[in-house]
Parts: sequence; structure tokens; C-alpha cells
Amino acid sequence: MEEAKINISELKNEGTDMIKELSTYLKDKTGGKVETGTEEIVVKTEGTDLSRAYLRLLLRKFLHKKELKEYFRVISGKENALVIKGKEIPEEEE
Repeated sequence: MEEAKINISELKNEGTDMIKELSTYLKDKTGGKVETGTEEIVVKTEGTDLSRAYLRLLLRKFLHKKELKEYFRVISGKENALVIKGKEIPEEEE
């Protein structure tokens, strides 16, 4: 069983509905089992058909669909883990 972890500690500030939508989206796209915790989402699939690059692509598509791409990005975490991290938005000088 292939397992991947996604750190959502910064995304949870957007609300619990966003986390539920993300877990539903991942379940539909991967066809695997998705467990949601307080700080992370764990995606478990049978076989080796869940690559880290594909999971990253799915997360980026989700952020784009929810119009959060300007505020969050997907980066690599520790082994077999991804992190949804908030972008630092520079303040505009007037």
C-alpha cells in the first residue's frame, strides 16, 4: 500500500470546509483512502500508481480551482510528504 502525507497546517486557516473539499477531491482523483487529521492528510492507495509528482499536480490544480494559488504553494517536505505553505506576499509601496 502506497502512502503519502500532506501537511495542511497553514491551509486549515481557510476553514474546515476547504479541508473537506480537498480530501474529497483527492479521494475522487486518486481512488484511494484519504484520512484527514488536524495537521495533515494521508492518502493511501493500492499499488505504486500514486507518484509524488502526480499528487503535487493534483494539489496545485485544487489550489488553482479554489483561487488560492496566489496565496499558497506546494513544496516538498520530508520523505514522501508534501506541504501546502502560504506565500509571502510583498507589500506594495505607494
